[in-house]
Amino acid sequence: MSIEVRVPTLGESVTEATVATWFKKPGDAVAVDEMLCELETDKVTVEVPSPAAGTMGEIVAAEGETVGVDALLATIGEGEGAAPAPAAKPKADAAPAASGGEGQAVDVMVPSLGESVTEATVSSWFKQVGDTVAQDEMLCELETDKVSVEVPAPAAGVLTEILAAEGTTVDASAKLAVLSSGAGAAAAPAASAPAAASSAATAGKDVEDAPSAKKAMAEAGLKPGDVQGTGRDGRVMKHDVAAAVAAPKAAPAPAAAPAAPRAAGDPAREERVKMTRLRQTIARRLKDSQNTAAMLTTYNEVDMTEVMALRNEYKAEFEKKHGVRLGFMSFFTKACCHALKEVPEVNAEIDGTDIVYKNYVNMGVAAGTPTGLVVPVINDADAMSFATIEKAIAEKGRRARDGKLSMDEMQGGTFTISNGGVYGSLMSSPILNPPQSGILGMHKIQDRPMAINGEVVIRPMMYLALSYDHRIVDGKGAVTFLVRVKEALEDPRRLLMDL
Repeated sequence: MSIEVRVPTLGESVTEATVATWFKKPGDAVAVDEMLCELETDKVTVEVPSPAAGTMGEIVAAEGETVGVDALLATIGEGEGAAPAPAAKPKADAAPAASGGEGQAVDVMVPSLGESVTEATVSSWFKQVGDTVAQDEMLCELETDKVSVEVPAPAAGVLTEILAAEGTTVDASAKLAVLSSGAGAAAAPAASAPAAASSAATAGKDVEDAPSAKKAMAEAGLKPGDVQGTGRDGRVMKHDVAAAVAAPKAAPAPAAAPAAPRAAGDPAREERVKMTRLRQTIARRLKDSQNTAAMLTTYNEVDMTEVMALRNEYKAEFEKKHGVRLGFMSFFTKACCHALKEVPEVNAEIDGTDIVYKNYVNMGVAAGTPTGLVVPVINDADAMSFATIEKAIAEKGRRARDGKLSMDEMQGGTFTISNGGVYGSLMSSPILNPPQSGILGMHKIQDRPMAINGEVVIRPMMYLALSYDHRIVDGKGAVTFLVRVKEALEDPRRLLMDL
């Protein structure tokens, strides 16, 4: 029986795609959900999985061909004729095992990278050929456009071969390494132990620190040499960083003699480091935003007296009841949702010659991480309470810092809030996150003299910035939006009364 492979749903407002790559040929054996081909649209790359196990039949849409939604891509032969093809695979896998004695070869494959992510770069290997590994022990780390992915060992054994070296770009179905597991795996580490010990002694600490430790060191402002590693071969672990931070600081060493100035052509004056995939994506998207949107920024300032008083009065009870701290972000999120209802064009987007108005608010909250800026999305924020918003922001922020956000958690936003005030920014012009038409910039709260009822008083003030796409949002709408946010924050009771 023949099974049809058709173009899947491509997303809102996307009606066609181009066949980029076929990963299978007619006659190849395929498993259920194995990736057959890759489609490219204007917005995302879509992987097409196999709907059933069998044998690849006819390919109807060749590479480079443009197809519509639900178009026929290929056929798969299912039934008795399809059984012999995959049956030969175990014999191929068994061959390396036979040559290695009693061990069994286990492939280490690229794990699931998330929807529309088709490739990754091998950033670090934490094991070397000949090392003994335990099941689920981390072998390497991959970098994608959005997140870092750790690859655990699928079984206990010995790492016998590394197929993708550091810096290599691999696709979503690639093989990274081979493990030798089983009874034969015990002999290899015994033979390699003296060599490993001697290399460690001669080369010093030439091992990769744990990713969680790197992030903790970056946050604490520590260098690798400031932390004593207790992991295997001196590898620095997260608890080592915590111990170094908690340890009393040693007395400063006497000042060394000033170093002689380096010559202008000395290569040591510069350092060249390859951009991470995340940084490349950030750079590309920000430049695309500038080139596409007619971006303009309008400013206002808000007196934070009432919000701060309300927060101080109820923060203890709030945390006791809801298990999360009451911050400023929930106030700003609610104020923006309130203003977006009155000025819906700020919550809309342009699609070709159409304007798509959103009758909901998926709030993007920009978060800085050790690897770059990411924007997790809180869906249906306009229907959430203060407590639900605070819990969502805390959870998304934690997952962002740990590099655990999925692609789905960073897609579908309709408006974004960026808080540069946490870094001390007094005023800035945020850049739009396309295809959104508005982004609110929060800044540092600073005491300033203000004229209130004819008297000069000191008030905690914050500058607000709204960057918007002037193609869809007029100046009147942008100013109105910012004024409504200001009014809601200066008198939070307006949120309760829906005014």
